Amino acid sequence: MFHEESFFQYLALERRFSPHTLTAYKSDLQCFIAHIVDKQCLTTVTEVRHLHVRAWAAVQMQEGISARSINRRLSCLHTYFRFLKKRAWIDKDPMQKVLAPKTGKRLPVFIQESQMADLFGRVAFPADYRGQMERLVLEVLYATGMRRSELIHLKISDVDLGRFVFRVLGKGGKERMAPFARYLADLISGFLLLRAEAFPDNSEPWLFLSKKGQRLPPDAVYRLVRKYLACVTTADQRSPHVLRHSFATHLSNRGADLNAIKELLGHASLAATQVYTHNSIDRLIKVYEQAHPKGKEDEY
Repeated sequence: MFHEESFFQYLALERRFSPHTLTAYKSDLQCFIAHIVDKQCLTTVTEVRHLHVRAWAAVQMQEGISARSINRRLSCLHTYFRFLKKRAWIDKDPMQKVLAPKTGKRLPVFIQESQMADLFGRVAFPADYRGQMERLVLEVLYATGMRRSELIHLKISDVDLGRFVFRVLGKGGKERMAPFARYLADLISGFLLLRAEAFPDNSEPWLFLSKKGQRLPPDAVYRLVRKYLACVTTADQRSPHVLRHSFATHLSNRGADLNAIKELLGHASLAATQVYTHNSIDRLIKVYEQAHPKGKEDEY
């Protein structure tokens, strides 16, 4: 017995993991359990030792799985075995003797400010409901740094056009206020009129509706972001999260306080936000080299 269903219920109800994270954890755990049952002939979680986990990780490395992906799967196992120990279903946590493989620091991909200006200034969006919905999705993602899951769960009641803020329900059910500029309030007001015309008898609370009048699916958001970003960039990564990275990087470039960016993004830790200082440092180095009398000298 491996208590998978109890674990997933714990993640959903107590930890309040997002559907996307739950799906990833289910895939990771099922992969691990299948391996230890098929390859290591284990029949219950109480038999698992650190050597079994190490062997599983080694097999993945031999198969060419990246260290980053393996670390994500090990993170799932850390949570899983802590849960089992807390429930007294195991005596010892086998993960205590498992070391994660080292990974290089990956900098976030972002779109240049000039490219974002081209997106909203030169790309033609259709004037119908779908065209204006797609534009507003892009505007909101870039203007607020919201996650895709946060955007699709926005309700009309979460929009305060008087105070220019969204009420956003983030990871772990944490609520935050996301400010936006007056121009976005005007776009939202016009969009709500189109929404009412397109779905006059629809009582769904969601701000963004699909053509069927239902909550916008995550895949639809991914596809529309990828389609429109292709108009202004040749970057391989053109996901909604790239707009989140762009939001944070552009704020950092313009001197925004790191703690403020952390709050706007809904990060639990400042460490997660510090990665966005990378481009600011590059910009400061260029300024130094151009402006300081000895900025370009190799020797003193």
